[in-house]
Amino acid sequence: MNSLIVISVLAIIILYLGLFKVKAGLLPVSILGLLAALGLSIAEWNSDASPIFSGMMLFDNFAVGFSSLCIGTTILIFLLSKGYFEKISENVAEYYTIILFALAGTIMMVSYNNLAMLFVGLEIMSVSLYILAGIKKKDFASNEASLKYFLMGAFSTGFLLFGVALIYGASGSFNLIEIGNYVKNPQNIIDPIFYVGIVLMIVGLAFKVGAAPFHFWTPDVYEGAPTLITLFMSTVVKIAGFAAFLRIFQVSFSSLSQFWTPTLTAITILTLFIGNITAVYQNSFKRLLAYSSISHAGYMLFAIVALGAASTNAIFLYAVAYVLASTVAFGTLILVKAKTGSDSIESFNGLGKSNPFLAFAVTVAMLSFAGIPLTAGFIGKFYMFNAALSQNHIWLVLIAVLNAIIAIFYYFKVIVAMYFQTSESQIVIQTPATYKVVLAVSAILTILLGIYPACLTTLF
Repeated sequence: MNSLIVISVLAIIILYLGLFKVKAGLLPVSILGLLAALGLSIAEWNSDASPIFSGMMLFDNFAVGFSSLCIGTTILIFLLSKGYFEKISENVAEYYTIILFALAGTIMMVSYNNLAMLFVGLEIMSVSLYILAGIKKKDFASNEASLKYFLMGAFSTGFLLFGVALIYGASGSFNLIEIGNYVKNPQNIIDPIFYVGIVLMIVGLAFKVGAAPFHFWTPDVYEGAPTLITLFMSTVVKIAGFAAFLRIFQVSFSSLSQFWTPTLTAITILTLFIGNITAVYQNSFKRLLAYSSISHAGYMLFAIVALGAASTNAIFLYAVAYVLASTVAFGTLILVKAKTGSDSIESFNGLGKSNPFLAFAVTVAMLSFAGIPLTAGFIGKFYMFNAALSQNHIWLVLIAVLNAIIAIFYYFKVIVAMYFQTSESQIVIQTPATYKVVLAVSAILTILLGIYPACLTTLF
């Protein structure tokens, strides 16, 4: 709870710093504030997990873990933002402020104990992202991204809200525990509208995490939005979406798994195939990462399809691996595009010779995305597959393995471009100090978690 208060106050402080033209203090104050919020969040680990605000929110270890991950990821993104927003607009404070408000919304999404609070957090995050996606006013692609995200986001929110209304109508409560008790009570005859409510909530939440067939916004929005905003959307927003997804199904709907598991299984398979097969044909590195994020949404859905005691650990470990690899990939893309003016895979040609450090970091990220052993991505996939096998989803795992083989092709395409292709321009890409720190830390942690994953596998 303390971290949410600090972030909300920090956003207002940053807004006033921008009002008084204190541009030099925006980044350091933002990072210091987020470090304070991260410390306060971690301090709540294993503390009294009683619901607060009349049962509206619950800061248990689940909420603390995912909140800390969201805050830590935002810190990495802000470290990459030095000089980035200044090139886009003179009003830099608005970027930091809106991102912080979006972060506050994600924390509400991972700590909700009431469906009304889920909706409030979701809308705070979504409205912030509609603005951030189109914040480059003179860029047609950015405007298009914002419009598409707004229209489809509003449409999906309608599904989610309708689902919440039907669940409330059947159970008589917005509280997750009371909804779960309604489902588990053998004396209750579950109203058919409750099942319709579950399906509508699946549709709304599947849109937020970019799962097929509700993924159509993802490639265009990821491509049109500023790259750092795309990084925020593909990591922090996706983490919050899956945490919210997992929380309600774990607490309220677990007793009805026979009803919703087939639906989620079909969505998972469709997401894997659409994400991976479409990514193979991409020449733009940014769109490749967009379709890659769709496929990773499919892998993270395993934790919900195979709902059990290990689901939280599995999705948290996978989220950490995905965040680290995405930070390296998008961070490097910013530097490459700034120099070459292109985000095509060909713009990475010869990077292994011109900048061995960047090439090594990207190689680690691509190997982790592909799930190659000794990387965090491999451990993440292993735990997801293990969770599915424990629930006898053997065919689902076989389909996922097939998709992992497909993914190797397009991830290695980037590695081949860096080490086995030559660049005609011979442009030397310089790496700023903050980028070196962020990329080095992310790459090292990716390898360390691939070798010693035990520090995260027993958290929950």
